[in-house]
Amino acid sequence: MFNIERWQEIFETIRKNKLRTFLTGLSVASGIFILVVLLAIGQGMENGIGKQFEDDATNRISVWTGVTSESFKGLNAGRRIEMDNRDFELAEKKNIDQLEYKSGVYSIWGGLTSYKGESGSYRIEGVRGDYQFLENETLTSGRFINQSDLDNFEKVTVLGQRVFLDLFKGKQATGEYVEISGIKFKVVGVYTDPGGEREETRLFIPLTTAQRVYNAGDKLRSMAFSLEKQDNFEDAMAASVAFSAQLEADLKQKHIIAPTDKRAVQINNSLENAKRFYDLIWMIRAFFWGVGICTIIAGVVGVSNIMLIIVKERTKEIGIRKAIGAQPISIIGMILHESIFVTAIAGFGGLITSLFLLEMVGPLIESEYLLNPSVDFGVAITTVIILIVAGALAGFFPARRAANIKPIVALRDE
Repeated sequence: MFNIERWQEIFETIRKNKLRTFLTGLSVASGIFILVVLLAIGQGMENGIGKQFEDDATNRISVWTGVTSESFKGLNAGRRIEMDNRDFELAEKKNIDQLEYKSGVYSIWGGLTSYKGESGSYRIEGVRGDYQFLENETLTSGRFINQSDLDNFEKVTVLGQRVFLDLFKGKQATGEYVEISGIKFKVVGVYTDPGGEREETRLFIPLTTAQRVYNAGDKLRSMAFSLEKQDNFEDAMAASVAFSAQLEADLKQKHIIAPTDKRAVQINNSLENAKRFYDLIWMIRAFFWGVGICTIIAGVVGVSNIMLIIVKERTKEIGIRKAIGAQPISIIGMILHESIFVTAIAGFGGLITSLFLLEMVGPLIESEYLLNPSVDFGVAITTVIILIVAGALAGFFPARRAANIKPIVALRDE
């Protein structure tokens, strides 16, 4: 039942001790504010990292070679290792049952490309048809490289969206011809990439054509693979690690590379990278929870201390109440109401302030690894409810102490 006199007492106590109540509430509100902001930053980091992994296939395995760093079987260190089509064919043949997509790659980093007076230097990549899915490309017009292009050494190209805008200014490109390194190529498609402009400043041509045009013979700059989907992450991770290890061992054996050489063959496994990043995110979020909870605990302890002071200050009043027949439950309720009221108002104040800040500032944050920092509203409300319960517990012990005071002792208090 609503008791207006009890609320009048609460507000009268707060009015008499405005600064003390304000500082206590501020400590509680700060705890909720800090926890919500930290949780939002953790979610923003997870969003940003997740966005990075959207750029390519989630289970992509890429391999490239460099210079040997160790001598092995009479061969000196410093040899440059070059992969070729036979390396790709061996990997494909040995793992045909578990491969989803696959492609060899021959790249030219600065290929001059022009169309009707417009020109630019872009990365040219000779690839197979599967590369569209390995790079997570989406075609906005036309088609991608196909097997017929590879078999017939066709001079066709697929433009990145940035290249398309630079050269064609948004006009129709499919069916037109561009010059790449002085050779005419027919545009058969235009693509977009989740990675944005950084990934859209490329042109794809058939791998066989690239090797012929740039006198590469059967050489490859890199290879890329993705494995068939598994039922769960652990199985996918195990299959990916096993494939990477086998691929590295095969390449080192074929090219006579020391098994311990870390520079000659380098493999990037997107699942391993994802696991490392998400493990790190989990630790960061656990740390944020720890910091936030400790801050909240400090606020709750402050509420408990204030309640103890209030009980001490009102000892004589409590004695009079008990002397005229007030029940212990009434005394406990009086103290608890004030404790819960201060905690609830401060907690919701901190929550609303933090959510308002995130709503205003969150969309303005443009960082590669921090995207749309936000917090689940249900989690935030649950946190405040837990805080209120903690505030009730913080007030219960001083309230019980007040209820146990003997009237005669209370009346003697100065």
